Amino acid sequence: MRDLDETDMEILRLLGEDARRPFSDIADRVDLSGPAVSDRVERLQEAGVINRFTVDVDHSQLRAGVPVFVQLSGGIGAVDDLRDRIDDADAVEHVFVTADGELWFYARAQVGTVRQWIDGLVGDGDDVDDIEYAVTLIDDVEWQPSLDGTEFALTCAECGNTVDNEGESTSIDGQLYHFCCPSCLSRFEDRYDRLEENA
Repeated sequence: MRDLDETDMEILRLLGEDARRPFSDIADRVDLSGPAVSDRVERLQEAGVINRFTVDVDHSQLRAGVPVFVQLSGGIGAVDDLRDRIDDADAVEHVFVTADGELWFYARAQVGTVRQWIDGLVGDGDDVDDIEYAVTLIDDVEWQPSLDGTEFALTCAECGNTVDNEGESTSIDGQLYHFCCPSCLSRFEDRYDRLEENA
């Protein structure tokens, strides 16, 4: 694995603007061949920098409900329990967890039933009795992925240091992990194996 360079950054910027942009078009913009661009994109996927390609749908054309931004707070641990349920909800498009333990999400709810939908999503029971929420109606949404001012640095899953061209990557149970050195990889695998044995 080698460090990401300016060409990788430009490829990511171009794909961020249009994920369906042909590799031949990208190749012309970064002075590479189409196959070289394809190889770089594949490497970025294998490294976990690119997780997926997606579509930006104009929901106003589809009558997909009203856009809302919901902030959930309260109930120690309850917000963590709700995250999976919220992640799985069809109407939810983006989920954010703040550093202070609040859960915010962007969704599209049916007109006139927003409160009932959120109450159903949050559910009932002792673990969610203390959950409070605030709903904000969104007027306009624009997603602009930006890489300006960003430096890509893979982080070691064991020690948190930056992974450079001396680093290693491995897949464990379908999850890709990056390590700054063979020692960190070995320690991580040992700890992972011990946790698996005790589970």
